Amino acid sequence: MEIPFYYLILIGFIATFIGTFGGGGGLINLPSMLLLGVPIHTAIAANKFSNTFSSFSSFYTLWKRKEVRLKLGLSILPYTIIGGILGALLASFLSEDILLIVALVLLMAATALNILKSRLHSQKSDDTPPQLFYPTYIGIGAFDGLFGPGQATLLMHSFLNAGYSFLTSIGLTRLQTFSSCLVSFIVYFSLGHFDWRVGLALGAGSLLGAQTAVRLANRLAFLPWQKILSVFSIFLIGYLIVKIFM
Repeated sequence: MEIPFYYLILIGFIATFIGTFGGGGGLINLPSMLLLGVPIHTAIAANKFSNTFSSFSSFYTLWKRKEVRLKLGLSILPYTIIGGILGALLASFLSEDILLIVALVLLMAATALNILKSRLHSQKSDDTPPQLFYPTYIGIGAFDGLFGPGQATLLMHSFLNAGYSFLTSIGLTRLQTFSSCLVSFIVYFSLGHFDWRVGLALGAGSLLGAQTAVRLANRLAFLPWQKILSVFSIFLIGYLIVKIFM
């Protein structure tokens, strides 16, 4: 089935715009691509490709504004890189049918986590001494390499609870997302799971969504982004379940 490129551009824009604020943009773009008939491995590979560029661009914008410290972000990178490689290798060895079932289960779990996060949203400030347990980022990176949606939610939750501001948490999350997506994309690409047409269209939309989001972050931070994301996610998951099993 021929997939219109403008669908993928629109999906990438909406998912990354919302995901930049609340995390979990993959909860929109991954099930949306599956609904359009994109194979699961190809959809995950395209998601990694688009996130690589969009996450780095938004991190760079915040770093230039001095909203995030590069040294802190780099100290976490080795953990997310190791996790991203391990997760992508595991996904590549699973059949499409099994990975699709795993994806549906993880989509529902990530959506539930996002709803929980919206209720536990931290109100701490940068004056609170940060408390980060670095090895946990191996697990978060592996989750991103295996699947993806919900990974940014886990990172945002971690950084906000450690006492970092909203914009700093976005910057740290986008840098870690860049690292795990880059290495996992290399794995997917080397194993032949990447479709350039799908990846470039999704990537263009994601890049536009990321840059729009970081430029409007100060003005729109007050909106309930986790709840907005949850509404999108529940609708798409329900529709996907009906389409596959009915």
